[in-house]
Amino acid sequence: MTIVSDNTGVRRVSGIPRVLVTRRLLPSVEARMAELFDVTLNTEDRPLSRAELVAAMRSSDVIVPTVTDRIDAAMLDEAGGRLGLIANFGAGTEHIDLAAARTRKIVVTNTPGVFTDDTADLTMMLILSVPRRLGEGSRLIQGGKWTGWTPSAMLGHSIGGKRLGIVGMGRIGQAVAHRARAFGMEVVYHNRHRLPPSIESMLGARYEADLELLIAESDVITLHCPAGASTHHLINAQRLSAIKPDAYLINTARGDLIDEEALIAALSNGEIAGAGLDVFSNEPDVDPRLIALPNVITLPHLGSATIEGRGHAGEKIIANIRFWADGHRPPDQVLDGWL
Repeated sequence: MTIVSDNTGVRRVSGIPRVLVTRRLLPSVEARMAELFDVTLNTEDRPLSRAELVAAMRSSDVIVPTVTDRIDAAMLDEAGGRLGLIANFGAGTEHIDLAAARTRKIVVTNTPGVFTDDTADLTMMLILSVPRRLGEGSRLIQGGKWTGWTPSAMLGHSIGGKRLGIVGMGRIGQAVAHRARAFGMEVVYHNRHRLPPSIESMLGARYEADLELLIAESDVITLHCPAGASTHHLINAQRLSAIKPDAYLINTARGDLIDEEALIAALSNGEIAGAGLDVFSNEPDVDPRLIALPNVITLPHLGSATIEGRGHAGEKIIANIRFWADGHRPPDQVLDGWL
């Protein structure tokens, strides 16, 4: 195997690329990788340490990380000159220092679009479940404390006619809007950039430039923005205090978007009605106070957890590696920070 460079200085492989996959993928995906590449799999399916990731980058042409693998500039500095492609599993790339990768002529790819519907489905499930107190009701049955039906027990809220505030109107936000309209919800959204009128019309969605107003006037608020400096604790104590006491907060995006201490206080004090959370600040460690709250549904990061979605993501990764190894631009190259 020989490392070569094209006229832009980007490293390519002449021969079969050596690929390191940081976590277990579907058996069919791993089998296909084994056919095509010199692949090393993480058979223990445990998170690799920082030192193990650096060692993998030193000895591999390609690494396939996930959102739990933090790859920063210092690690890339230690990686040596072999690594040419970071083929990320998932659409989000905030865990990778893209600018540092660009400086070192390392191509970064992702898997956009494959988890859109799956995450939107899960979001809609929480939008339906939290106001109807499904989590609380399930725990009641499991604990043997249900005494039977009565007209006044376990009353929740219907969602028909309610206002859904979507924060972040990318692929997933738009897919959620489409679903919410089918349930008779009014859709209002906030985004860095307003969508074209044709898309707003198709989704039946209204743009709200003032995030504070959207938060204050929504019956359900759902978050669909990437993690980063500008969105860290986007939902903080001040904004939580603006949410109506009978409104609900849903997060299937990134745990870092919410100040969990402030959220726990707001939920405990009845300042908001409930929350549905698929992501957390310190995964996999979930604050036990959140788990104990009856008005919260907590899920173990299931947004993309479907056989179909994970299979499609694996196919995209394989295609990106093959394109890169053949000297072509991968179809899902991440262009943020690239000229």
